Amino acid sequence: MIPEEAKQFMGRTDPPAIRHVEKGAIRRYAEAVGNDNLLYYDEEYARKSPYGCIIAPPGFFGWPTRAPSSCTGLADIVGELQAALARGDFPRILDGGISYEFFLPVRAGDILTATPKVTGLSEKEGKSGNMIVCYFETTYVNQNGDLVARAHQTFIAR
Repeated sequence: MIPEEAKQFMGRTDPPAIRHVEKGAIRRYAEAVGNDNLLYYDEEYARKSPYGCIIAPPGFFGWPTRAPSSCTGLADIVGELQAALARGDFPRILDGGISYEFFLPVRAGDILTATPKVTGLSEKEGKSGNMIVCYFETTYVNQNGDLVARAHQTFIAR
């Protein structure tokens, strides 16, 4: 059974985190994941592309520069929900994966607002007992108010 304290997180949206997308960070991220697409680091090539500038690889949304606390938004919800689940006898959290919807390219110089939300909690019964599946959605909006991406993340509490 989903602990009552955890149910209170359903629909909760934390304050947004501000993320700056800097071209040097785009390049470092692309190098770290082994993606050598010229759109991520060659300014001349990117300028001649349909995007007109350097863009970020899918899944890179810059670095947080202003968050609701010392965390980046989603970490606040996850930490508080995890504590509530632990008090309800579900002390362990397993990352259940993440998927993205992309709407617009993230460009060097963008300032994104990331807003996390708890979108669902469900009970499941596994071979080793009950678990709670927690669903989160984070929306990323650029400085023009355009939705650029949405992340759907799942955590499993046991």
